[in-house]
Amino acid sequence: MEIKANKLTDTYTLNNNVQIPVIGFGTWQSADGEEAYNAVKWALEAGYRHIDTAAAYGNEESVGQAIKDSGVKREDLFVTTKLWNYQRDNYENSLRGFHDSITRLGLDYVDLYLIHWPEPIEYRDHWQSLNADSWRAMEKIYKDGKTRAIGVSNFREKHIDELMKTAEIAPMVNQIFLNPGDQEKDLVTYNKNHNILTEAYSPLGTGNLLDNPELKKLADKHGVDVAQILIRWNLEKGYLPLPKSTHQKYIESNKKVFSFQLDYDDHKTLDALDGQGKQHTDPYEHNFQKVVPFLNN
Repeated sequence: MEIKANKLTDTYTLNNNVQIPVIGFGTWQSADGEEAYNAVKWALEAGYRHIDTAAAYGNEESVGQAIKDSGVKREDLFVTTKLWNYQRDNYENSLRGFHDSITRLGLDYVDLYLIHWPEPIEYRDHWQSLNADSWRAMEKIYKDGKTRAIGVSNFREKHIDELMKTAEIAPMVNQIFLNPGDQEKDLVTYNKNHNILTEAYSPLGTGNLLDNPELKKLADKHGVDVAQILIRWNLEKGYLPLPKSTHQKYIESNKKVFSFQLDYDDHKTLDALDGQGKQHTDPYEHNFQKVVPFLNN
């Protein structure tokens, strides 16, 4: 599939007509401090203009400092962060969670704000009303001009269906674990049918696919590396990948995905990987409430 994008700053159009760069730089598992700061600094120097973080990552301050020190104009950046479980037990706390995030980032607004997790175990008996209250807060933040777009992350079809029973504004984005090893085909189709952009975190399969011999053959065929094959696959599927690295050389090479095209046989090989490697986390089965204990202070 030929894609229209030919550089990092080319964009998709969200369902509210906001433009979002086709590749984002992910910061999940980038430690706060020097590691996250340098990664974002190098990404911005390499030309990335779409930075993705979250309260739960615990690195918003470092990400924000790197943005500030970069000298890149704010209007040239697209910044995403996310509302975590601790600060969304009601409408007011959801608003406070956003305020705390932009304070740590040192920004007046973000470009995209997401509900990070749909069904926290501590609220399992009323996740429907929890999401409704948080979404009402998200809608206020959006209407107040403090974010240019709102969306969700890790939401399954049932979570979005329930959300839409009370929502005034539909989500613009659903950010999910997605790569050739876990293609989430039904959810991707659902997103597309509801005009929700699919963002792919862990597009490299958290590194699990990088040593795959079939992918190494494809990389050799095109004269690129495996990570570039995986990022290109996401783009040709119409997804927005969020590759993450803390190594400057990989940050640089991960952007070089516009000079080649996957053919039919390449896609056949990649699509056959579905079910291999690490798989997405079921929101019902897992709980991450202790990821960032400082948020509960």
